[in-house]
Amino acid sequence: MPHAIDLHAYIAAFAASPLAKWGASMPWELPARAPEIVRELLAALPADEFALEGDIAIHRSARVEAGAVLKGPLILGAGCFVAAGAYLRGGNWVDARCTVGPGTELKSSFVFAGTALAHFNFVGDSVIGAGVNMEAGSIVCNHRNERAAKEIFVRSGEGGALQPTGCEKFGALIGDGARIGANAVIAPGALLRPGRVVGRASLLDQELSGHE
Repeated sequence: MPHAIDLHAYIAAFAASPLAKWGASMPWELPARAPEIVRELLAALPADEFALEGDIAIHRSARVEAGAVLKGPLILGAGCFVAAGAYLRGGNWVDARCTVGPGTELKSSFVFAGTALAHFNFVGDSVIGAGVNMEAGSIVCNHRNERAAKEIFVRSGEGGALQPTGCEKFGALIGDGARIGANAVIAPGALLRPGRVVGRASLLDQELSGHE
């Protein structure tokens, strides 16, 4: 039986967010259901606060530059900024005051308030806490391309045993206030505690090392 991973221990605002009803989920279960979850949340949005077009909702205070590609289902929160050349696809929920910079791709992910994907980032199938900063070129991988067996494993504690996720696409659960340095690579299945710092040009692969 997999060990439970408490989303609230990583993201303080989770319980008060629109995602609260999914608070007992494993972190990899949310991205796997991202289109379904985002569509459910779309139905409850106040129409006077969001501009709605199909399955895309953009808060009226958000700013999206020409040249950004937005694919639904998508919710973009208040005060967000999406730069030219950004690409959002696969079902994304982006909370207030987030930045998705030029050349950044965001896929099937949930991003909490005040987080910045600065420029030229890839974040796939992930849950990202509030106030996280990803410097230029840092990426969150979501697929074990390097081996024949693609299932992703996670470690739920320092030096803990690997546990299976049963899925082949999961990037990371990144806690509030984490800092990811430029050109850093986070391998699939990472669980980053709040405030974690990942150095520039480094590789973090928790499947190989139990350090959180």
